[in-house]
Amino acid sequence: MDNTELQRELGLFDSISIVLGIVIGSGIFLVPNLIARAIGSPAWILTVWIVTGVLSFFGALAFAELGAMLPATGGQYVYLREAWGPLPAFLCGWTHFFISQSAAIAYLSVSFAIYLSYFVRLGSSQAKVVALAVMALLTLVNYRGVRPSATVQNFCTVAKMAGLSVIIVSAFFVPRAAPSAAFQGISASAFGIAMIACLQAYDGWSAVSFVAGEVKNPERTLLRALSIGLLIAIAVYVLINIAYLKVLTIPEIAHADRVGTLAAERTLGRSGATLVSITILLSILGALNGRVLTQPRVYFAQACDGLFFRRFATIHPRYRTPSFSIVMQGAWSALLILAGSFEVLIDYRIFGIWMLNVATVAGVIVLRRNRPDLERPYRMWGYPFTTLAFIAAGGAFMLNTLIQRPGPSLIGLAIMAAGIPAYYLWRRKP
Repeated sequence: MDNTELQRELGLFDSISIVLGIVIGSGIFLVPNLIARAIGSPAWILTVWIVTGVLSFFGALAFAELGAMLPATGGQYVYLREAWGPLPAFLCGWTHFFISQSAAIAYLSVSFAIYLSYFVRLGSSQAKVVALAVMALLTLVNYRGVRPSATVQNFCTVAKMAGLSVIIVSAFFVPRAAPSAAFQGISASAFGIAMIACLQAYDGWSAVSFVAGEVKNPERTLLRALSIGLLIAIAVYVLINIAYLKVLTIPEIAHADRVGTLAAERTLGRSGATLVSITILLSILGALNGRVLTQPRVYFAQACDGLFFRRFATIHPRYRTPSFSIVMQGAWSALLILAGSFEVLIDYRIFGIWMLNVATVAGVIVLRRNRPDLERPYRMWGYPFTTLAFIAAGGAFMLNTLIQRPGPSLIGLAIMAAGIPAYYLWRRKP
């Protein structure tokens, strides 16, 4: 057995579960009120979910071409390295570790404790202990092998989809709420604000690329997993919004802190609120496990290139996992939970994530021009129009985010830029 490589153990269903598990988290239960405040029209609400879903799907097609061409552990890090060089790739790993992914793990862990309080009363200190415990448990599961982690992921995804199906179907057996005007005039700025919320709900589809080195037959599996996973996510998001709009008015959605709970109470009574709480817990657990599974592979690949602490390239001799990388990600996320700083970092992460996504998709164009010799088992559908559409829409989204939320965007950009001197320090190390 090769002690320098991770083993390919993940199949198609495992990979789809990673996409769905990370994308469909708690956002669909919380984000709709933000969208209803920005655009108070049913047709425009559904439009923004579809537009952002299609945009994400175009990005997934680009990642599928890159993943089939470069089926290595690290995914996005590897694609940026091959297209743009080691510095942008290093900044990808730097951003994921210090801002985006570790903060997301901390946020999801705390969110799990918050929703658990629906069943068990928890004080603030007890909630923090629960958050640390669930994160530590999933870190241990992932430390002990990719197969146990995939089993947890598959269970959470199937159970979550079952709960969402009940919520959606039940909405069609109750009277319709007072109808709202189908279309109302909205500004481009309002639509952009709604897009920010929707794109955060779709966030995470790229994470399956991080475990490309452990996927069986990645040349075909990554394309299928990204395509099937995102198409299911788009369908679920549109259907559950139709369900919300059937049982709730636009003002009710706009003023509800927990839209999913309110809608389920209308259709299923008290048991509906319980079902939503269980579904949210499973959604959070799946999203959390998916990130704990996928993110350490980026730091592992970075360390293998000599651009991170060498210990991060360690593979456990028995469990065949990037064990040290998993443990250190858990330790850093635990520190963020204890310090409470993840709340600030979550606000900073969106601009940096989209900068990396746009650069990665643009890498398809760069590599087709600079590396035409590379074997491409899959070529992105609609190229170059779908590629350029994603780049243009992503650029407009970043510009709108910069205008609407200049503080968090610039701070996130500054933290990313702080990785530049760190990169040159690592390059000087023997």
